Amino acid sequence: MRLDKYLKVSRIIKRRTVAKEASEGGRVSINGKPAKPASEVKAGDVLEIRFGEKTAKFRVLQVAETVRKNDAALMYELLEGEEM
Repeated sequence: MRLDKYLKVSRIIKRRTVAKEASEGGRVSINGKPAKPASEVKAGDVLEIRFGEKTAKFRVLQVAETVRKNDAALMYELLEGEEM
């Protein structure tokens, strides 16, 4: 799944356009490498997102095209930092 779509579906970032802008701006990395909006995300990947002074690290647990709002948090595990 595309990075920008994953961030939106998992509700780590609320809007896909914001997720796209963050990754285009070099503020998102997958497994320590800078990621573009179209970068592929799969289970086991570690995402790091930086917004201003805040940094958060997430482990991808599952990838799904659609998910209910209540189940979105089951798609990832917060490793460090705080949720966006």
